[in-house]
Amino acid sequence: MSLIKKIILNLLILFFCFSVSAEEVKKIGKFKDWEAMVLVEDSGITCFAQSKPVLQAPKKNKRDARLFVSFRPNEKITNEISTTPGYEFNQQNSITAKSGKHKYNFDISQQSFAWIADNKVEKKMIRTMKKGSRIMISGYNKSGSQTIDHYSLLGFTKAYNEAKKSCS
Repeated sequence: MSLIKKIILNLLILFFCFSVSAEEVKKIGKFKDWEAMVLVEDSGITCFAQSKPVLQAPKKNKRDARLFVSFRPNEKITNEISTTPGYEFNQQNSITAKSGKHKYNFDISQQSFAWIADNKVEKKMIRTMKKGSRIMISGYNKSGSQTIDHYSLLGFTKAYNEAKKSCS
């Protein structure tokens, strides 16, 4: 093997070794339409329950949307609800969650994620999610078009409990 090939091969090996991240995501359980996950990073552990929509509107625009409930004990964060529709939110329109007669507003949006600012509201929404069968997240993209993601709540309580227990 020529010297140049050896150097290139060694550089590729070094690049691969150093590009491997210090974080690791591990699925700790699948519960119907929800799963519980643990993310281990140098800065600490994050445990979360997550789900993908069972239905998206408009249908023609497939997106990588998710709904999360997270726990980060090192930051003393519990029951943090967040969502991503798979696009960057339009800042002029509201982002809402609706389940039955219950409606919740996501107060903070940054790029393609939204959060609820008040932990008391998050706890109310979690209680609603434990009792409900479906929750719809409505948001608007940069062009002002509305999207609605329908999430099944089958398995939510078990995934939530498993994520919470993993970060206790």
